[in-house]
This record gives sequence, structure tokens and C-alpha cells, in this order.
Amino acid sequence: MAEMDPQVPMDMTDDDKLWALLSWIFAPIVPIIVLLLEDKKVRPFIKYNAIQALVLSVVGYVVSSVLSFIVVGCFIGVAVLIYMIVLAIQSYQGKWVTIPVVTDFCKGQGWIS
Repeated sequence: MAEMDPQVPMDMTDDDKLWALLSWIFAPIVPIIVLLLEDKKVRPFIKYNAIQALVLSVVGYVVSSVLSFIVVGCFIGVAVLIYMIVLAIQSYQGKWVTIPVVTDFCKGQGWIS
């Protein structure tokens, strides 16, 4: 499969943008559904956002849960939620969002290109 340049616009539809938005807002449920639907997981923009939303939400839940016995965990959970809303808005605008550690991890695993 050819390397995809996130800066090059592709045949991105409004449906792609909507599924990307839903992946961020309703993570981790919608990203799992997206990755199970054949017609959605072959769309590069939807898959790119769904995988990152899934990874970020799982990491956010784990870190928030581990640190919940101190007050910091609650603030981390709220901060992740707000950040995911910002990423949802950006993806709905058609931007290929980059999350500092998560995007590199997902690319390193070969989940996104």
C-alpha cells in the first residue's frame, strides 16, 4: 500500500467527516464499530481518525482510572475529554489531526499510514 500524505487532500466526503467526528465524540464505541464495518474501514480518513480516537480514549481511561485515587485523575479525564472534542471539530473540518505520541505510536504499529 502506498504511503499516504496527510496533507494531500483526497476524495474526502461529508460522510467521512461525520464518521470521524462521531469517532472522536463517542470513543471508544464508535471507533470499534467503524473498524468492524467493511465500507468504513477502507476509507483512509475515517480509519485514520477512528484508530487514533480508540487509542487516545483507551489511554485516557486507563490513566484517569489509575490516578483516580488522587484528584489528578479526575482532571486528566476532563482534559482528555475536552481535547477529544477539539480534535473532533478539527477532523470535521477535514484536517488530518496529529496527536504527539499517539500518532507516532499508531504509525509505528502499522495501524495507520
